[in-house]
Amino acid sequence: MAMSFEWPWQYRFPPFFTLQPNVDTRQKQLAAWCSLVLSFCRLHKQASMTVMEAQESPLFNNVKLQRKLPVESIQVVLEELRKKGNLEWLDKNKSSFLIMWRRPEEWGKLIYQWVSRSGQNNSVFTLYELTNGEDTEEEEFHGLDEATLLRALQALQQEHKAEIITISDGRGVKFF
Repeated sequence: MAMSFEWPWQYRFPPFFTLQPNVDTRQKQLAAWCSLVLSFCRLHKQASMTVMEAQESPLFNNVKLQRKLPVESIQVVLEELRKKGNLEWLDKNKSSFLIMWRRPEEWGKLIYQWVSRSGQNNSVFTLYELTNGEDTEEEEFHGLDEATLLRALQALQQEHKAEIITISDGRGVKFF
């Protein structure tokens, strides 16, 4: 499944790697960075990383241009993603983060649609079965990391569509 990634035109434009001082330009630039981060992480199914890993990854480091977004600017982009509900800091120092190219509510909706479509209401699943089971191989949430899965299930629990339960070999979920 080696899908190639389509870099946006801005990625080949050196000023993209310097946050612009003009408010309107900066808003457009941050929107482009946010879109790029979410698309890149979605394609690579990357759910978490550290700020340092991010800075060294192709995402913020264009080797061809010999330009990389400075750490302070990466923090601004990541904070923008947090405000939109697509990022959660994993530590107080804001050095590692969970990236959610879909918000937990959106993942929950996809999971619940599959449950309903496949007639699995009132069924119990282990977390492993949901993200790694044969039945979900064709679903977008197949292979989803556990942290994001739990947030999606918590969103469904708040809507009274599911309940996270403890079962003998860990955690599971019952759908209603």
